[in-house]
Amino acid sequence: MTISLNNIINKMPEEQKVLVHDRYKILCDEAYTLQELRKAQDLTQIRMAEILETKQGSISKIEKRSDMMLSTLQNYVEAMGGSLELTVSFPDSQPVELIGLLGDGR
Repeated sequence: MTISLNNIINKMPEEQKVLVHDRYKILCDEAYTLQELRKAQDLTQIRMAEILETKQGSISKIEKRSDMMLSTLQNYVEAMGGSLELTVSFPDSQPVELIGLLGDGR
């Protein structure tokens, strides 16, 4: 028998439900898709295609991918004016930046 997350949350006391909802909103605010990042920078797919010297359809495909090369992601982010940083997190330690995988020597 499968128990849904909603069933678990619905059985919680109201104050716990509020805490779960508040944490959910924080996590959602910290996570963006490539499309959302592009839109937040007021860029269209057509403009991104111009910057990356490709076609709009290629930009659409990049934004829909769930798996891509780091160089593709780095180029996309830099085309928006950002920089890509890779961070590794483990349960019992502080996050650390992973170096040596990006083309700029990091």
